Amino acid sequence: MFNEFANQKREKRADQQRVQERDDRVQQERRDLYARLNATARAYRVAARDAVRATERGEDVEPAGLDAAKEAWAEEYSQAQMALPKDVLDVTSTLNRALGVGYTVVKQLPSSLSPDAAYSRANAWFSGPLSDGVYLLRVTLRHDLGVEVKPDFERSLIRGLAALDSERRSIERQLDSEQTQASRSA
Repeated sequence: MFNEFANQKREKRADQQRVQERDDRVQQERRDLYARLNATARAYRVAARDAVRATERGEDVEPAGLDAAKEAWAEEYSQAQMALPKDVLDVTSTLNRALGVGYTVVKQLPSSLSPDAAYSRANAWFSGPLSDGVYLLRVTLRHDLGVEVKPDFERSLIRGLAALDSERRSIERQLDSEQTQASRSA
């Protein structure tokens, strides 16, 4: 009877240890995914911003760097779509759309009818709303991991997402208008 009780106790501890190891592994995989998302989002924004600055200085810009950053982000984003909780996916999706607009901003610079305005808009986008969007992603990921939990996080998140979406729509309208004007004058 005593041996049976001792065996049950060992089995229960072994089960608990397996569950803990699985939970630890899942948490580590999540941290790894979050770190990659953060790194690729930052790298994509920096590559686009650097392309704008180089173009503004009149330097030839090799599109491979920006395209590689875009592809790395796309790969991580596609992986994340299958693993992220809804609230984190909402932030990541909003940032994905904003990064896509940033890519368009860079690609339309050479054909801009008003280069000074286009460079000003691009610099403002990458140092303002898009930078804020990458920061919002990082804060959201840290919050979800329990690393940095703020009491008013939900309210700040909603405001941050609304601001990023509003700015994105505004710059999309500007880009569409400029593209239409360029088509008419061609």
